This record gives sequence, C-alpha cells and structure tokens, in this order.
Amino acid sequence: MAKVAFLGLGVMGFPMAGHLAAAGHKVTVYNRTAAKAEAWVEKHAGEWAATPADAARDCDFVMACVGNDDDLRAVCLGETGAFAGMKPGAIFVDHTTVSAKVSRELAEIAREKGLGYVDAPVSGGQAGAEGGVLSVMCGGSEADYAKAEPVIDAYAKACLRMGDVGAGQLTKMCNQIAIAGVVQGLSEALHFAEKAGLPINDVVEAISQGAAGSWQMSNRYKTMAEEKYDFGFAVDWMRKDLNICLNTANETGASLPVTALVDQFYKEVQSMGGGRWDTSSLIARLRKLG
Repeated sequence: MAKVAFLGLGVMGFPMAGHLAAAGHKVTVYNRTAAKAEAWVEKHAGEWAATPADAARDCDFVMACVGNDDDLRAVCLGETGAFAGMKPGAIFVDHTTVSAKVSRELAEIAREKGLGYVDAPVSGGQAGAEGGVLSVMCGGSEADYAKAEPVIDAYAKACLRMGDVGAGQLTKMCNQIAIAGVVQGLSEALHFAEKAGLPINDVVEAISQGAAGSWQMSNRYKTMAEEKYDFGFAVDWMRKDLNICLNTANETGASLPVTALVDQFYKEVQSMGGGRWDTSSLIARLRKLG
C-alpha cells in the first residue's frame, strides 16, 4: 500500500480518492473549497490538508483531477504547490483533461526536481468514477507508469500506457472527438424518429444490435427521449475539451470538420441555458429548431 495525495474533489475526484482509501492506501486530500475535503474525510478513512504542498508531503504518489491547464499549474507550482512538497522519486499522476503542451511543460519541471510524471486522463464519467471502472489513458516513461499503474487500478477498469508524456492527453482528445460525432448522430436519429412518428424504444431495439449501436445509444437514448440531461459529462466541460482538440489539430495539421461543427452546436446549447446539461443534450437543440 502507498501513501497517496489526491488533489481536487469534484464529481470525479471525490469518488476516485475514495477508491484509493478503500483499497488500503493512506490518503490525504486537498480541495480549493475546504468543506469538500472535510466532507471527504468524514466519509472515508484519511486526512485533508490546507495546501497541495502539505497534502503531497512525504507521499509516494500525488494524483490530481482539477479543471483546466491553469488549475493544474496552480496545484503543481509555487511555494504551496504539490511539487514543493513532493519528495524525490515521488510520482505525480494527472487525471485532468488538459493540453498535451501543459503536461510536457510540467513533466519537465518535475524531472528537474527529481520527480516522476504521468499524464493519465480518464473516460467513463461520474458513473465510472463512482463505480471504479474508469478507462485511463497514460503518457509517461515506462518506469513511472509501471509504478503508478497498480495505484491507478483502484478506480480503473482499463489502464494503458500510450507513449511518453502527453500521449495520454492526445488519446483523450481522440476519445472526445469520437464522442462528439456519435452523440450528434444519435441525436439526429432520435429526432428523425420522433418527427416520423416512430416508437423510439422499438427503433433503438431494431438498430442497436447492428452497426448503428454504441455506448451512447445503449446508455443515453431513454433519457434523451425523456428530455432529461443530468446524467453525465457537462456541456461546459465538453466545450473545454473540444477547444483543446481543435487547438491541437491546428498545431498538428489534423482536419476536424465534424468536431468543429459539433462544438458550435454545443455553444448553442449553452445559449439555451444548458451549460450544465450533459453532452446528450445536443438533441434539445434539434427539438428547438423544429
């Protein structure tokens, strides 16, 4: 068992840190809002710290799951940042979805301090975090990954090293690109079925067993039909992720026409007041249009 710090106790981080404690690791948590850290300690065996540096002190691993590039820099750097408290040889594991650029930037700083670094974004949403069945895409040295993987297993269904630092984030971008197109296609199919007067349940039963089937169809079609959009990853966060994808595509020369279009559709959902709706709310835009 390891001594672990977990930084960031949002809808993902709170249960992920809980799985670490349940697995027997000694866990210290940090959150910008101390009340969440206190609530975590009340629910799980562990401690909380007032700063990332204090949480990270003497730990073997420091996990983070925060908001964006700037949030990640904030918890890593400076006198109260995690890197200031980590002991030589400790490994920082970042589960935030951020740019590959910031992952490489922080990994280089970590290396200069004698620390390991693994970028390890996750897929599976809040349900996957709560169930401990996330898919984790990692970038980092083989040695750092080999040390971190048994700890990550506390909340992972699948964990795979994709390459050096940054490769995990690039793989997560592939994940978000694929989701964007699939959700838009599913939204259009269900909207078309509604307009044609077809029974939605029967339509999905008929097409889900063939090439049209998908995780999104199996897990979201009912709530989409019922106009319920509070079951998954928020539109605001999806737009943050798609912005990372589109910026990286500009840097690499990749062409993402569907992703760019769906990003604008999500912008329209935000204008409808749906920033906190889950990503399946693309169908709400189609219903508004007619």
